[in-house]
Amino acid sequence: MAKRTKPILIGVVFLLAVLAVLLYSTMNLAAHRVEVCMAFQGHSACRTAAGSSQEFALRTATSNACAQIASGVTDSLACEQSQPVSVRWIK
Repeated sequence: MAKRTKPILIGVVFLLAVLAVLLYSTMNLAAHRVEVCMAFQGHSACRTAAGSSQEFALRTATSNACAQIASGVTDSLACEQSQPVSVRWIK
């Protein structure tokens, strides 16, 4: 019985360690958080994103907002190149 318990215990400890590392790294990557509102062809959408840099967070929020209001690659690229209606830095 003791031989079966040891591998299970090691597996559980390993899994908890991996989850702790993932949680820690995820929390540290979100140093910047922003809400971006975009308008394109009569539609508008606001999305929030977080990232390790301001540029990455802004680009991600813009892409997410445009994904909601633009259809197709050409429209999505045009939307992402337009100026946001509003940008609000949360963190």
